[in-house]
Amino acid sequence: MKKLIFVSLIGTALLTSCGNQSDGNDNKTASKDTTLKYFGDTITLDGALAADQLNTSINGKDSLKIKLAGKIESVCQKKGCWMKMNIGTNQEMMVRFKDYGFFVPKDAAGKEVVIEGVAFHDTTKVAELQHYAEDAGKSKEEIAKITEPEINISFEAHGVIIKK
Repeated sequence: MKKLIFVSLIGTALLTSCGNQSDGNDNKTASKDTTLKYFGDTITLDGALAADQLNTSINGKDSLKIKLAGKIESVCQKKGCWMKMNIGTNQEMMVRFKDYGFFVPKDAAGKEVVIEGVAFHDTTKVAELQHYAEDAGKSKEEIAKITEPEINISFEAHGVIIKK
């Protein structure tokens, strides 16, 4: 009889603890604006610089830790493993995610975004540019036209907020 009571108590304790398990977002979710979606590390909207000011901020530096606000131009259509942001003067910046640790929704193009991480000057090889073009759904003809590497600004984000 004692064993039966003990087993019942253990079972009740297990069921109760499973029902109260945290997903790591307990109070964070309740306090977050439901019009925002968070990816990667938890970041805030505070202190974000307009993306079109990046060129001025990074001028003369190899890299720069920064938080930017802007618009998503395109997203990898295979996994959501990269996105491109407009940084002004008809220039797009490739944004990848730290340690390939998270992805963004494939339908996020056109949405407002805040990213935090490191911006840096980068040379993108032809094969990599062709791979990105393929991921973006470009035609074989468009991919074949990519014959020169690009020197541009890239970004490694450790946190992303997308405004719904």
